[in-house]
Amino acid sequence: MRARRDASPPSGRRASRTLLFRLALAFALPASLMAAIAGGLVRAGVALPAGGAWLSQAVVAHAFLMICTFMGTLIAIERAVAVRHPLCFVGPLASAGAGIAWLCGAQTVASCLVVAASSAFIAVNAVIVGRQRAAHTVLLLVGAVCWWVGSVLHLLALPAPIPWWFAFLVLTITAERLEMTRLMRRREGVAESLYAALASLVAGAALASFSETWGGVLYGLSLVALAAWLFSFDIARRTVRAHGLSRYMAVCLLLGYAWLCVAGLAWAASALGWPMRDAALHALGLGFVFGMVFAHAPVILPAIARVKVQFGNAWYAPLALLQASLALRLLGGLQVPRWLATGALCNALAIAAFAATVAASALAWHFRHAAPPRKTNHDAAH
Repeated sequence: MRARRDASPPSGRRASRTLLFRLALAFALPASLMAAIAGGLVRAGVALPAGGAWLSQAVVAHAFLMICTFMGTLIAIERAVAVRHPLCFVGPLASAGAGIAWLCGAQTVASCLVVAASSAFIAVNAVIVGRQRAAHTVLLLVGAVCWWVGSVLHLLALPAPIPWWFAFLVLTITAERLEMTRLMRRREGVAESLYAALASLVAGAALASFSETWGGVLYGLSLVALAAWLFSFDIARRTVRAHGLSRYMAVCLLLGYAWLCVAGLAWAASALGWPMRDAALHALGLGFVFGMVFAHAPVILPAIARVKVQFGNAWYAPLALLQASLALRLLGGLQVPRWLATGALCNALAIAAFAATVAASALAWHFRHAAPPRKTNHDAAH
């Protein structure tokens, strides 16, 4: 009995820490996402009700909130779950807290927290590489370093942190796709061509700090090369002919690769002086990155949040809205400014519709698989 009593308090403390961690993330992550979306809408010309000081902070830090405090936190949680050590969750807490700190006006504190979070993320990925030395784990580590470099540049107010932040997302997504297709047979030199494209991407991010033009051109062409590689060698080309969830994921992936190509061309054109910066950033951030989120959410949610979802054709509706609104924003916005604002507003609605679809699918799975009530002796007697 003594051993049981002695063992129970640590277990209770762990449960309390887990609950506090989930509550903190349940508040901080939606706050960062909604603030980032609101800031992006204002930047696109959408008139929003006065939101006070936090809205002006969100407008300034749209990329910081979306990439570092939202996407970075989600990715860091996924890696922490893979390592299964309590200290691995310090990084996600720091990056999530950075979003709240920024919206409260503590910009320096927020920037320091993201530097700390990305440093912790490097350590977590170094542990993973130590456990499993493979191409995809090394790419994840390189992506973590890119996040850290961009965050240090942001903290020091030095030029071009955004290419580094996007390199972090692109490398992470590519590593996950490489992991899922690592058993596929490929011709000699195929892997080397991927590494060359990714090395050029990192080189372009580094060069952009010194020459925005040449760095931007190299960065954009690297994205195009990466899109061509993914189109050619990702398993999505096969699974798109399947049914159900596999086909949905493949459609998301292939559309994302198309937007990655558009982003690369627009990024290079923007570096050469064309008015394509919005197209470059949002074809990459919305078309590619969020396309990957739409694709992988049904698989990742059960792994990191222990939430299972029931797939159905309703999942295609937010995807279709995202594609149509992004096309309106990027293509129509070049000719008619209000189309950019309309497209941006529909982008936000697509993300909200996706979140609602995930929630409804989780509830549908729960009710469908909920255990039936047990019959009591009284019920059996009747």
